[in-house]
Amino acid sequence: MSQTLAPASATAPPRENVLVRLSQVMVAFAERWFPDAYIFVLLAATLVAVGVLLHGGDATGVSRAFGDGFWSLIPFTMQMALVAVGGYVVAVSPPVARLMRRAAAVPRTGRGAVVFVGVVSILLSLVNWGVSLIFSGLLVREIARRSDIRLDYRAAGAAGYLGLGFGFTLGISSSAAQLQATPASIPASLMPITGVISFYETILTWQNLVVLVTGTLLSAAICYATTPSDPNAVTAAELGVSLVDAKTENQRPTRPGDYLEFSPILTILTVVLAAGWLFETFKAGNPLITLSGLNTYNFVFLLLGALLHWRPRSFLTSFSHAMPSVAGVLLQFPFYGGIAYMLTRVKNGAGATLSDTIAHWFVSLAHDSGAFSLIVGLYSATLGFFIPSAGGKWVIEAPYVMKAANEIGAHLGWTVMVYNIAETLPNFINPFWMLPLLGVLGLKSKDLIGYTSMQFFIHFPIVLILASYLMSTFTYVPPVMP
Repeated sequence: MSQTLAPASATAPPRENVLVRLSQVMVAFAERWFPDAYIFVLLAATLVAVGVLLHGGDATGVSRAFGDGFWSLIPFTMQMALVAVGGYVVAVSPPVARLMRRAAAVPRTGRGAVVFVGVVSILLSLVNWGVSLIFSGLLVREIARRSDIRLDYRAAGAAGYLGLGFGFTLGISSSAAQLQATPASIPASLMPITGVISFYETILTWQNLVVLVTGTLLSAAICYATTPSDPNAVTAAELGVSLVDAKTENQRPTRPGDYLEFSPILTILTVVLAAGWLFETFKAGNPLITLSGLNTYNFVFLLLGALLHWRPRSFLTSFSHAMPSVAGVLLQFPFYGGIAYMLTRVKNGAGATLSDTIAHWFVSLAHDSGAFSLIVGLYSATLGFFIPSAGGKWVIEAPYVMKAANEIGAHLGWTVMVYNIAETLPNFINPFWMLPLLGVLGLKSKDLIGYTSMQFFIHFPIVLILASYLMSTFTYVPPVMP
């Protein structure tokens, strides 16, 4: 009995390029080996405690420092949580949703759509990383609904994460730059080392613009090269992801006490109440510098979110939906405070903290500011695998990194930016900050990491070398006290 076999071309998918194939290796690795980010912070606390003990600190002192520092970052923790919440409520507001639907009609091909999402993600992250994550996820879903193009849903989702892997620490939502520009947020132990560093010394430098443009073009090119061709594209439907949004009832007031929840009257009055303060705050100086204050930044975004939602009930609903996105911040930042205190408060018999010793190690390895920048970048990127938090990790690194920068004569503002440039790259592999985006997309981290890992491996050497080279264009300025 003979059988008729289908032609090979009808059953075998086209062979993809090497970048697409390599990305699948990273998918398998991440599925097997990556634990939850909370495990990383527990490991970091344990390793630092052991390191301080080996450095000559006594056990009681280590325990006391950990407990004393545990709540030292409460203001900063709340500020970072509200950055995420403010971005979320703005991104899901009705006017922004309408803008997103218009943007979804722009791309003409599936591969072009992936590049488009990536660039949008980076640009939005410069203003608010929460807006970038949520808006990009919703944009991907809207594009995926189109029937005229075939969109690889995984590649597009990974592109929506670009702002968190490269971008947000180069803009006004950089937590390290915001902290250093806000005197009230700088820990007392750090102030003598860094002083106050304004945005003019960090994100508003022309050197930062060079890195931003270079990295954005590089990200777009990688998106284009790693997106599967149309025959191999995996759509949302093929992944089992429903693109039908859950129906929500058109809520209406059911009793007299509900009326104000569905009326814009109080929203308008609140904005009017805040208008005088906003005018006085922004009337003089660069508005970006004014926004560098975390309290001002969050105040503006919460007001904007309330105004865009118009009715208090809509705003309250979006606010409650944003809570899962800040759970990691609220849980992990206290541990970062405890780690920072162990590094900076426990001295050995010679009167040196572990932070002091690490700073001297940096200086001994680097003979000039350029080499110092490269070492800082490599170190910050490595540590970023284990502590996926730009703000919390900066509090840990800053004492010894900035102490070393002062000793070697490296520009303090650009040292912050070298940290910013390097620190976020591991986000491409560690999925901690992916969680809000994954919730919107209905995917798992393994679906995206194959693509984002290629962004990491190509970005890593290029942007670190560029950042180190640009350090030579700066002149050292001692810490400026408030």
